[in-house]
Amino acid sequence: MIIKLAPADIKRYNWYLWKTVIGCFAFFILLLLVTYLGLFGPLPPFRDLENPKSNQATEVLSTDNTVLGTYFIQNRSSVTYAQLSPNVINALIATEDTRFYKHSGIDFQRIPSMLLYNLIGRKQGASTITQQLAKNLFSGPVAHNPFVRFTQKLKEWIISIQLERRYTKQEIVAMYLNTVDFGSYNTYGIKSAAHTYFNATPDKLTPDQAALLVGMLRGTAYYSPIRHPDRALGRRNLILSKMNKQGFLSDGQLEEFKKKPLDLDFTPMNHNDGPAPYFRAVLKQDIQKIFKEQNIVKSDGSNYDLDRDGLRIYTTIDASMQRYAEEAQRAYMPALQAQFNEQWKGVSRWKTIKNFKLLLDKGMMLSDRYKQLQIEGKSDEEIKQNFDTPDSLELFTWRGNIDTVMKPIDSIVYTKMMLRNALMSMDPTTGYIKAWVGGTDFEHVKYDQVTGTRQVGSTAKPFTYAVAIENGFSPCLEVDNVPDTIFYDGQKWCPRSGKTETIPGTLTLREALAHSQNWITAHVMKEVGPIPVVELAKKMGVTSEILPYPAICIGSFNASVFDMTGAYSVFANHGTWTEPTFILRIEDKNGNVIYTHTPKVVQAMDAEHAYVMTYMLKGVVDIQGATGNRLRWKYNFTNPMGGKTGTTNDNSDGWFIGVVPQLVTGVWTGCEDRDIHFRSERLGEGANTALPIFALYMKKVYANQALGIKKNVDFDAPKNGLTIQLDCGAYKQQQPGTGEVERKLGF
Repeated sequence: MIIKLAPADIKRYNWYLWKTVIGCFAFFILLLLVTYLGLFGPLPPFRDLENPKSNQATEVLSTDNTVLGTYFIQNRSSVTYAQLSPNVINALIATEDTRFYKHSGIDFQRIPSMLLYNLIGRKQGASTITQQLAKNLFSGPVAHNPFVRFTQKLKEWIISIQLERRYTKQEIVAMYLNTVDFGSYNTYGIKSAAHTYFNATPDKLTPDQAALLVGMLRGTAYYSPIRHPDRALGRRNLILSKMNKQGFLSDGQLEEFKKKPLDLDFTPMNHNDGPAPYFRAVLKQDIQKIFKEQNIVKSDGSNYDLDRDGLRIYTTIDASMQRYAEEAQRAYMPALQAQFNEQWKGVSRWKTIKNFKLLLDKGMMLSDRYKQLQIEGKSDEEIKQNFDTPDSLELFTWRGNIDTVMKPIDSIVYTKMMLRNALMSMDPTTGYIKAWVGGTDFEHVKYDQVTGTRQVGSTAKPFTYAVAIENGFSPCLEVDNVPDTIFYDGQKWCPRSGKTETIPGTLTLREALAHSQNWITAHVMKEVGPIPVVELAKKMGVTSEILPYPAICIGSFNASVFDMTGAYSVFANHGTWTEPTFILRIEDKNGNVIYTHTPKVVQAMDAEHAYVMTYMLKGVVDIQGATGNRLRWKYNFTNPMGGKTGTTNDNSDGWFIGVVPQLVTGVWTGCEDRDIHFRSERLGEGANTALPIFALYMKKVYANQALGIKKNVDFDAPKNGLTIQLDCGAYKQQQPGTGEVERKLGF
């Protein structure tokens, strides 16, 4: 039976319907209003909307803007809209919000269809890209309580409208892609995802790659291309079809890309990835110290967080030179380690190495394993038993990390017997550090040897000779190479000089430095005294303690590669010490400069005396049989070059500091403990342990002409000319007789 309604009834029912619709709409507006006024909790303030927060990785950049590495809690780095491939944008629009460019934050046309789909059991969201961005930035995790979940959605809508008012559509897309989580492997944001899964940048992503990444956002674990490649492939092809439906791909392109395999180039990142890991660790500590000492804070007064605030740190490191330094280390150290191991083959370390048990005990107590066992409440006896029980361990080798089964205490022995190495290279004029290699394996050994101090040996001798030059001594001055005791503060001292290392007869000061002769160096120290030598070393940037004793002339004190390399730059830079510098500037995530570094400059010595010292240091390389002469006969360098080797007592430390007009490079090699060392001076001397790495590094530097380090450049002579005679033949003729030499040296 059909019931016919009178026109008055129809009119009345229509009025009820419209009242219901209008009432619901008014109630909805009222809810939005009270939400906006904060009844259901505060909305983000205007300042937060202008500067939305997300954990962003801080990037460390080289001079050519190469990213050396990042600091992060979440591995997230921001990109701009212009740095995004159109394929990524098209995939996102086609998948998440086809009407993105037509709505103002909320797509009211999608809400009815969303309700209908949900009523018939097919879950479908109506959140726009802007709403999803609001949720990612400000809403937090979805609440379990249905009412709270509803109020969260209201806040999302309000924030979405506010975001649309404050940002362009392009900015919103970029912000969204910077904030999304791509699941495991510490991958946050499109830049990190592009690198992790394709070893690419966001602007280079192809349609199929973009479709894969956008498709993962529906469920990063479920559609993981690493764990579930079949699901990821199916999801990618679905996104490609959506892109075709929206006109972003032709039918032919769709079929072409659907046939492609995933073609992953899986490159997960961690804090240690990238070049210069030791440098980046030191850099982070230094910046934190600078921020604290100079009270550099954000506009709201809070402290900067390098792991979350997305800063950009511009450094002086040259990416190519850094690579050459690391390659030089990797090329030479395996062969040197083989020489070291051969010397210790069949030799009892327990009987030969002084305090070997104490060294192992110390190494054990400093290990992560020992600390963890202590946290677990293990007794000393239980810990000792643990270290004596074979276990599966990972060890560093120059062929790569290996998994093996051995006693943990034996792994301590293995680590103790591994040679370490460090290199720093800098421009002597600007002070800019170009390369920094703080050790051989940052994953297993975090200690940075560029800033760590070791005994400097004969690399200290130029300080004493420089003071002598300042006091009127000539590099051509001849001295008999015999021992001479120095009396100082009621004590007497004379350095040793073995038969094989002593050159008998008379040598010039230049020859004495070139052959690293201890007795003649001690003669010079006897004349100039230790206090002026200490004062000069300090002016040249050596910050470690140097006690004014005669033995400092042969390097009895400790100093870092950082300080010693900076000190030698004085000779190449006309007597001026320019502070070794590795930070240019730091910008916040919006590109505002928050810190700029200006190096300190000190006139440490006269330009003429510095030039004479470069002449002395060139003798180390040029004179036949000198300690650095193998740079000529073995490595075939023909350009102007100076330097100084250094070998400490018992061959515990090997040094070479090389000086060319545009670059100064310091290299150190040794074991963790000074009691463990080469058993012969022939192999343990700096000429064998450190100099070859300098040579291999400089070969690559000179080969890259774009670096501007020229072979045909010599050290600049003083502008006002020389008053010191460097022609030893002419100098000899000018001297009245041997009595002058005797008077000079107090014989």
